[in-house]
Amino acid sequence: MTILLQVTGLTKQYAEKVVVDEIEFTLEKNTSTALIGPNGAGKTTTLSMLTGLLKPTSGSVKMLDGDLRANIGFLPQYPQFHPWLSALEFTEMAAKLNGVPAKEAKLEAQKTLEFVGLGNDLNKKIATFSGGMKQRLGISQAIVHKPKLLLLDEPVSALDPVGRREVLDLLKGLQQETTILYSTHILNDAEEMTDQLLFLRDGKLVEQGTLREVRQRFDEQNYVVEFSSEKEAKLFANQSELIGEAKGSYVYIEIIDEKPSMQELLQHLSRYTYKIRKVERQTASLEEIFMKVARKI
Repeated sequence: MTILLQVTGLTKQYAEKVVVDEIEFTLEKNTSTALIGPNGAGKTTTLSMLTGLLKPTSGSVKMLDGDLRANIGFLPQYPQFHPWLSALEFTEMAAKLNGVPAKEAKLEAQKTLEFVGLGNDLNKKIATFSGGMKQRLGISQAIVHKPKLLLLDEPVSALDPVGRREVLDLLKGLQQETTILYSTHILNDAEEMTDQLLFLRDGKLVEQGTLREVRQRFDEQNYVVEFSSEKEAKLFANQSELIGEAKGSYVYIEIIDEKPSMQELLQHLSRYTYKIRKVERQTASLEEIFMKVARKI
């Protein structure tokens, strides 16, 4: 795939405190990347440097396909709106500020508001909008000029479950149109819609890769076999040549280098006459993996 953005040695320091410490990564075109970390990890500072709102102490940010500043859309964590404006007026203003010709700005604003699900609310005052509607409006102003890179700072953290679901579905649709980098500390969201993970801790980039790559490095995967009784689980764990541990009526079988496969396991289980209720593959959640990553430091 084609690299859109290259970040090299990016650092931000205030007096003696290093907030972001020489982080390096690339973003490929039309992918979604999650910048993950606890509060205070340096996520917002990193995004602010990428947008140009904050000058780095050292390092560089380079867009390999066009001018960086002209091709960024940004949604801050706490977007501010002019409550007396309508959704259309606000988005049209954002379009003009981002270089869309005045004669095209209104039409582009209308199209964008339709896309984010505010087509029936074009002329409503922003003061009447719910939190979810405001977040959709914030995304609208960030994409109305069709940026190549969309930066989102905690885009769903302040929303209720319904609003989060609406915005996540919208962002998944946007993945086909642009490259997305978003920060979050809600790991379930990152697990749902991301091509690449960047783990920040105390300003350092401590791990990165696709979800699959990170899982392979940190996830201790197992099969879980549920037997009809605790006695049968213990008997199987003692008799089987597979590496397994009985806990109650369950046996946890290690997966080492993708062995055994599910088919091999089922064939192995068929040799026994024990009553089996369920067989499934168990993987760690992204939150569990993040805790393992954090302990590397």
